[in-house]
Amino acid sequence: MNRPAFVIDASVAIKWVLPEEDQSCAFRVQEMYQDEEIDLVAPYLLIVETGNILWKRVRRGELTQPAAIRCFQQLLKDCPILLDSHEVNLSALHLAIAHNRTVYDCLYLAWALEQRCDLITADERFFHAVRLAFPCIHLLTEF
Repeated sequence: MNRPAFVIDASVAIKWVLPEEDQSCAFRVQEMYQDEEIDLVAPYLLIVETGNILWKRVRRGELTQPAAIRCFQQLLKDCPILLDSHEVNLSALHLAIAHNRTVYDCLYLAWALEQRCDLITADERFFHAVRLAFPCIHLLTEF
């Protein structure tokens, strides 16, 4: 039986380890993945972006170094299937230029298009900027 697949971005994954708004929604996605009801995929960038979020929290004094490391280790343990492709990276650049969005954000969208699946994000600015052109993008709170 094929499970539905979804791309998630760092704005969703970081909620698995840090208390943030809509964390319960992120936990619901994580539980569905752990219970093998859905598959989750993401570009390798997810690891870099979540690591950067943790680093910023340490730098601002909002998180201790040991706590950040524990969070990162948990993310590495629970992360979705990680993907990388030169062609999809190039597609992300094309999307970024065409829609005036960052390559970072468009890489998640490019993977959703490549995998022919939906993208789940908690990034409302990105969602509102591209949702009309790409109905495959969904806000975490609406998932």
